Amino acid sequence: MYNDIQEILVSEEEIAKKVKELGKRISDDYAGENLLLVGVLKGCVVFMSDLMRAIDIPLSIDFMTVSSYGSGTVSGEVKMLTDLRCDVSQFHVLFVEDILDSGKTLFFLKNMMEKRGAKSVKVCTLLDKPARRVADIKADYVGFDIPDSFVVGYGLDFDEKYRNVRFIGALKPEKYAHILG
Repeated sequence: MYNDIQEILVSEEEIAKKVKELGKRISDDYAGENLLLVGVLKGCVVFMSDLMRAIDIPLSIDFMTVSSYGSGTVSGEVKMLTDLRCDVSQFHVLFVEDILDSGKTLFFLKNMMEKRGAKSVKVCTLLDKPARRVADIKADYVGFDIPDSFVVGYGLDFDEKYRNVRFIGALKPEKYAHILG
């Protein structure tokens, strides 16, 4: 598995330090507020687990599952597979994402939560890849800006593999070249 990684972009130690920093900022920003962390499955699981433990104020959590249909690695229409189980109108919603790439999914979800009456809607992403952004959205909390590489690890996958790698690494191109056509 580790032989498939071309280079380490963000080490396990750098991730741990950044998660603590983000947790502190979020704790300070939402002190005294009714905070709902919303994870977008599946990639967020590792990051969200660590992040919520780094936040030292009361909070609630929920998850959504969405799919972005398209060809190859190009995302298309966003489809809701699993919705939230709570009424967001009583919460400040903070989406927790592994990576902000094209932005289409988070743009869709953020607009949905605003229409549902959330007190506020913000985005926290571990990785920001602005080179691929097509939707008009920016994260409010960003762990790391990364280059336009195919990244895996710390919850991010390729074909459901590599999620358990403890760092963020760039996958060797020969591992995914076949999907680019």
